[in-house]
Amino acid sequence: MKLKINKIKSNVSNPRIIKEPKFKKLVQSIKDFPEMLELRPIVIDENNLILGGNMRYKACIEAGLKEVPVKIAKGLTVEQKQEFIVKDNVGFGEWDWNILANEWDNVKLGEWGMDVWQPEQEVDYSVLDDIDLGNTLEDKTDSVLRSIQIEFKPEHYEEAFELINQARKDGHDVGLITLNAFKK
Repeated sequence: MKLKINKIKSNVSNPRIIKEPKFKKLVQSIKDFPEMLELRPIVIDENNLILGGNMRYKACIEAGLKEVPVKIAKGLTVEQKQEFIVKDNVGFGEWDWNILANEWDNVKLGEWGMDVWQPEQEVDYSVLDDIDLGNTLEDKTDSVLRSIQIEFKPEHYEEAFELINQARKDGHDVGLITLNAFKK
């Protein structure tokens, strides 16, 4: 079912936000692939209040759409609506970075809105423009945190995850601990 965009009510209580660079990518993705909206319509309640797709709705307005596909969730309690809003935005899964790195084009993934690795010369440091860095960014790059992916067998993952999180909570430098363990 399609509904005129001006009949839909944005949900001001939706706790999910999107920052400007990602919002621009979302708008562009809707312009480039509007058929995706048919496959993943905006979910509204009986009063046309958005339960799922608040950011897509805003991006559709920005993209100039006059009507959008919707799915009406009927008969939900207030609590169920709140639960839906959160669960619709929770990412339960994780990316398999090895498959992404080896079988997908990182440029396309970036265009589609995913935060992916880039050659350092292509990194957009403009996101730091609002931060007072004192000197130039080049002077600060030595203190920027960097990451290395460490792979664990599935049977060790949960234990490793818990130990790393506990070490961070205790204020330990997990990277230094790992580095020292490899030196031994």
